[in-house]
Order: sequence, then structure tokens, then C-alpha cells
Amino acid sequence: MLATPHPDRAAALAIVAEQLEEGIAAKKCHACGCFQAAVAAFEGTAPGRHELRSALERARGVLTPTKYDCLGCQVCYPAVAENAFADAFPGEAIAPLCPTDAPAERPGWPPLPGDYRVVRYGAPVAVCTLNSAELAGTLAARAPAGLALAGTLHTENLGIERIVRNVLANPHVRFLVVCGEDTRQAIGHLPGQSLVALCEGGLDEAGRIRGAAGKRPVLRNVSRSQVEAFREQVELVPLVGEQDPGRILEAVASCAARDPGPFAGAPSDDAIPVVAAHEPARLVLDPSGFLVVYPDPRRGLVLEHYRNEGVLDCVIEGATPGAVGAAAVERGLLSRLDHAVYLGRELARAEESLRLGTPYVQDRAPGPPPEPEPAQPQDCGCTGKT
Repeated sequence: MLATPHPDRAAALAIVAEQLEEGIAAKKCHACGCFQAAVAAFEGTAPGRHELRSALERARGVLTPTKYDCLGCQVCYPAVAENAFADAFPGEAIAPLCPTDAPAERPGWPPLPGDYRVVRYGAPVAVCTLNSAELAGTLAARAPAGLALAGTLHTENLGIERIVRNVLANPHVRFLVVCGEDTRQAIGHLPGQSLVALCEGGLDEAGRIRGAAGKRPVLRNVSRSQVEAFREQVELVPLVGEQDPGRILEAVASCAARDPGPFAGAPSDDAIPVVAAHEPARLVLDPSGFLVVYPDPRRGLVLEHYRNEGVLDCVIEGATPGAVGAAAVERGLLSRLDHAVYLGRELARAEESLRLGTPYVQDRAPGPPPEPEPAQPQDCGCTGKT
């Protein structure tokens, strides 16, 4: 027969069971990494094998494949359960339930996934709207010239690690505006306060963010040198709590006006290569045929497509380069991307001719000039005799 738990422990187990039942009832928890980690962690404890066994079996029965690591909920049932359990059972060590595993990296920028919208790679300002997802969408939709991306942040460990890695992968980002509503939770997730603390104080010897008030502000998947480079690269603009898009955009514009240029000290090889563009040396003939473009005051932009043996097989008329170009693509008249670029340029020139009333002459495709044909001897009728 099992011994009756101490009253404090019995109360803690009641809280754990109650929070597990809350997670079972909430469909969002079924695919959440927090809840799934909690079930696995409690199953490995002595109370999990006895007093909590029934609740854990019900929880295990509703789990589905993981869709997200953490949703940043105002009340996180697994974390409330963990806090109560840890206080009552100090000898039963369980792993932190908030996800801290390194996410899978991918080519391109940003290299790590997240809840953000990219505006332009070469801009100097990144905006973190914390728990205000709608605000991030509003800022990205307005797309001011200085904005690189806008996104949310829900956790003070994995989420901040992603920000550090993604910023270091883009040397153009020199300012970080932190705004929006910081996550308010019973468990003490304070990613905004933790991010500000990181920029101000860095990490202690254990990898914990100095001065962070959140429950688990420990960064395990970024090095100390990466954190220090991040702090050197970006200037923090702390606007935690601000949700007025106009004021935030004013801050973005102010930062962009002070852009110091790309950062050169990031310990990362993830920067996107910048390719210097040159005019093509030659244009390879398109197997689909060749194009004749001309403006007609009555018909608009006219595109004639000829097979390479010189036979006309299609005529397209339209009011804009986009309409004519799209029709050419839909009909399969282009099989090479460089030919499509050439067509777009010529259609734009022809449209400008119509608009300004200036002459238009289709540009010759780039490439070496044709070799002159050798001169043929002329027969003057002489016999060569004197």
C-alpha cells in the first residue's frame, strides 16, 4: 500500500493533475512541444508512475505530432505544473519543459524559421513585436524603406536564440526595435524584458541572461562570441509596451537615417552573397523562336512571335508590359529565362515610346556582331585577253 503523501506534496500533485487535465481539454496543447515534453518528463518520476499515472495516460492518448515548440500562452499549463512539482519534490529532477533544442537551419536568410515577415534584406532595422502578432503584420505591410523584417517573440530562450542567429546572418541589420505586448503569464515568460536584458548585460558564466526576470532565460544553442557580436552589431531601441504603428515606424525611420553600414564582425558564414551584375556577353537563341516588339498608337504594345525558320505563329496585343509578357509565358513562347528578361526590357521601352511619343527601335540582343560575309568577285565580262 502506498504511503499517503505529505500535505504539501499532495497539494502539488493535485495542481499537476489539474494542469494536465487543462492541457487534455485544450486542443492547442495536443500538438505543442511544451505539453508533450511535460508528459514525458512527469512519466519519468516516481509520482508519475503512481499518483499521476492515470492523468498521464489520458494525456498521452490525446497527443498529436508536434506543430510548434511554444505558443507563448498567457497561462502555460505544463509550466504551472512543473513549478508546483519542483517546489514540492526537490529530489525529483525533471528537465525544463520549455523547448531549448536547436532548430533546423536552412539555406538563405533568415536561416532559422520563426513567426516573422521579411521586407528587405539590405535594410538596417529589425522590429520585434513580442506577443503582438497583428502589429508585426501591420508594420510589414507598410514596408518602410528602413525595415528588414518584423516578427514576434514568445520565449526567452529558443526565441531569443533565433533572433541572435538570424541577425548575425545579415550584416545590414544594425538596429533592433523591441515593442508590442510582453507575454504576461503565470509562469513568468518575459521574452521582451529578457531580450532587453541580453542587449544590456549579456550572459553570465552559466549561459543565463544577466538581469532577466523570465523563468528560463538560458541560451544553450548560441555561443558567447555570437552573443557578444550580436550586442555589438545591433543598437537596441526599447519600446516594450508600445503598440502604435505610427510611433514605431517613426523609430524605424529615425534608425534608418543613422545607418552606419554593414557590420563586419559577425562570427558567421551565413551572410547572403552579393553578386555584382554585368551586362550579358551574349544571348543564346531561344529554341522556341524569336520576338518582334513594337508600339502601335491604336493597338498598344504588339508582340510578334516567329519560329526560328522565320514563320510568324502568334501575335499578342496588350496595354501593359505585364499583360503582354504574361500572355507570352502562358502560351509557352519563351523557353529561356534570359529571353524573358530581354522581352521585359523591350516591352518597357516600347511602353515608354507610346507614353512619350518618342521613336522606338528594338534593341539587338546582346552578343558579338555578326561576321561580315566575304565579298564575292564581280564578273565584269572581260576575257582577260589583250
